[in-house]
Amino acid sequence: MPDISNSELLARIDDLNRRYGHMIDDGDFENWPGLFVENGLYKITTRWNYQNNMPAGLMLCDSRAMMEDRISALRTANVYEPHSYRHLIDPPMLTEGTGYTIFVQTSFAVFRTMQSGASELFCSGKYLDKLIDLNDGLKFHERIVVCDSERIDTMIVIPL
Repeated sequence: MPDISNSELLARIDDLNRRYGHMIDDGDFENWPGLFVENGLYKITTRWNYQNNMPAGLMLCDSRAMMEDRISALRTANVYEPHSYRHLIDPPMLTEGTGYTIFVQTSFAVFRTMQSGASELFCSGKYLDKLIDLNDGLKFHERIVVCDSERIDTMIVIPL
């Protein structure tokens, strides 16, 4: 297990977070699932649900295949007003590490720009990650997106 106070490890985690944000912001959705291990979990929930251990969420993908299906639906089946995101992601904070598993918390804000050109703060919150350090680099085993607000003004089509 790498020393979790190691600045090199923090830099690697920060790089993973930045690649994650840029993929989504640039519309490179097809490569997004590749940041996760095969049996990775991606979940969007609210702070209240998370604090009260409620399983309900706004989005749940419990494998890379489900993430790929989600992206396929986004591209071909979902009907929504075109928009884009811009992620602002804080530096990561290591919370725990065992073996080659690393636990991280990172704050984020996502701005949404609609087709009209209007931009607004769409969502803020924190990422709670369980990362695996593999030979080919860090991958998400779990990314739980905890939204600060209970109010989401539209369905979430694009991953946060």
